[in-house]
Amino acid sequence: MATTDLRPDKPGASGTGGGLDLRRVLLDNGALSALVVLVVAMSLLSGDFLTTQNLLNVGVQAAVTAILAFGVTFVIVAAGIDLSVGSVAALSATVLAWSATKEGVPVWIALILAVATGLACGVVNGLLVSYGKLPPFIATLAMLSIGRGLSLVISQGSPIAFPESVSKVGDTLGGWLPVPVLVMVAMGLITAVILARTYLGRSMYAIGGNEEAARLSGLRVKRQKIAIYALSGLFAAVAGIVLASRLVSAQPQAAQGYELDAIAAVVIGGASLAGGVGKASGTLIGALILAVLRNGLNLLSVSAFWQQVVIGVVIALAVLLDSLRRRTSATAGTAAGSTSSGAGRKGPQALKYTLAAVLAAAVIAAVSLWNNGSSGTSTKVGLSLSTLNNPFFVQMKEGAQAEAEKAGVDLTVTDAQNDASQQANQLQNFASGNMKAVIVNPVDSDAVGPAARAANKAGIPVVAADRGVNKADVATLVASDNVAGGRQAAKALAGELGGKGTVVVLQGTAGTSASRERGQGFAEGIKAFPGIKVVAKQPADFDRTKGLDVMTNLLQSHSGVDGVFAENDEMALGAVKALGGKAGKSVSVVGFDGTPDGLSAVADGTLYASVAQQPKELGRIAVRNAVAAADDEKVPSLVKVPVKVVTAKNVRDFQ
Repeated sequence: MATTDLRPDKPGASGTGGGLDLRRVLLDNGALSALVVLVVAMSLLSGDFLTTQNLLNVGVQAAVTAILAFGVTFVIVAAGIDLSVGSVAALSATVLAWSATKEGVPVWIALILAVATGLACGVVNGLLVSYGKLPPFIATLAMLSIGRGLSLVISQGSPIAFPESVSKVGDTLGGWLPVPVLVMVAMGLITAVILARTYLGRSMYAIGGNEEAARLSGLRVKRQKIAIYALSGLFAAVAGIVLASRLVSAQPQAAQGYELDAIAAVVIGGASLAGGVGKASGTLIGALILAVLRNGLNLLSVSAFWQQVVIGVVIALAVLLDSLRRRTSATAGTAAGSTSSGAGRKGPQALKYTLAAVLAAAVIAAVSLWNNGSSGTSTKVGLSLSTLNNPFFVQMKEGAQAEAEKAGVDLTVTDAQNDASQQANQLQNFASGNMKAVIVNPVDSDAVGPAARAANKAGIPVVAADRGVNKADVATLVASDNVAGGRQAAKALAGELGGKGTVVVLQGTAGTSASRERGQGFAEGIKAFPGIKVVAKQPADFDRTKGLDVMTNLLQSHSGVDGVFAENDEMALGAVKALGGKAGKSVSVVGFDGTPDGLSAVADGTLYASVAQQPKELGRIAVRNAVAAADDEKVPSLVKVPVKVVTAKNVRDFQ
């Protein structure tokens, strides 16, 4: 098969000779058809969608995914896969911030180091695939772990402030045109030129179409693959810089899961996972489809859980379309000798229209399902939670929803999934959705600042819940003191141990403010007891299963441990499971949050204590203050929700 046959921009053989009209463009681009249908559907369902500001928001929110996806396009066209781009993006941004702010390296050199980091990661991927003979999935999966680990090592798990001069990449030109959108367009044009006008681009299509045939025709396939993966790493570095610029900080846990969005954007845009097919314009459209879905579903107040369902359906349909398209193309190719190319295109065209119709139906069905329970009130309040994969924040949501129902408020709850960038997008969408007030439970206090300032500029009061917001105006902060809670936990554990013994600490997700503050408080509190030695500190990501695994591993080298402090109840309960009969007898365990399961364990005696924060009450108070701020009523700048150590002696008062 000739290389030119694999080019996505090759015109059909049966054209009429006239210019391309809109109908023809839509016929030839199923992804574009789907995007048009989605935009029309969202415009009809939400009056806030088709505004200049919101459309710019969509562009900004698509930028990082699109830039990553452009790099992944090269790899997928060459029949490969790259799972490391999200981690490489975070590592590159961390290298830039660390070298410029911690080591005093000139910013322009730090930028070169960041780009070189992305290139180096891509070259390593290429070497592992080409000369190491590793499957691309395995090679890039390894780099995913390596990149994320190095990012955490360099940053020590904490966000690093981004250089002010580079942070301008996340700003706007003339006060309205977002720079990330301009970077996205520029990277898209570079991708298009490489694919369509360069020897390397033609090589990608040849390798993806038939690698063995490409090798026999004289292509140096191994060297080409190294260059292809290097390009993917380079684009990931640019995406990381754009992302960190938006957040004004390099987050070691940034861009988690973005590699999946990037791959989805490429496939939705018409590329084949089998290789040989793909183009820059399709990838851009795929990224815009994902951004439009998330933006529109936020504006329509669709449940955070249903949003994940809809996005998953879209990705599954895209992969299904890819499979059907390849089978249809093979059938059309067999019949090419006896039918015109126009007739052969009917199958793929029908599939494209089917995809667009199903996508629209999925969105409308999800919206209709959720809106059946909508209050229909004019007072709209948005609540962005750092995660809903934690009982503490689930209880906060329940308390907020109960207060909203009582006050007749239309409350929209979103789940940032511990992703500071996603939370920034959600706050932008709240501002576009004419919210009267916004409540934010920050993933990171610094990273949420720019989005909170945008809400300030729009005249929308911001209420911070559980964690503060830095470098922005907030109407009030409703929170318990995590540092003070950590000190109380240290005092309680030391008292139970009689001031002597060895202790291990199970830390939360690296880089989160809750983990830093609780750990800081415990470290400060335990210093008052020189007879107690902390023999190990290990992260378990606020997760019960990881708490079980990490504690099991620690017991192999610290079998005589006397106490455990876990930075939340979920990890504490995992530690209790690992300790078995020792829990509550020879080993005392202290948790944090006062969740129902944690309090039950305290009552049973397996958990010695938990620092209770009353998350439901926190959610109620946050909504109450948000409504008051929306009505221009005076609210206190700080509302403290009482924190108390719960033991078997007083657990009944909290249950």
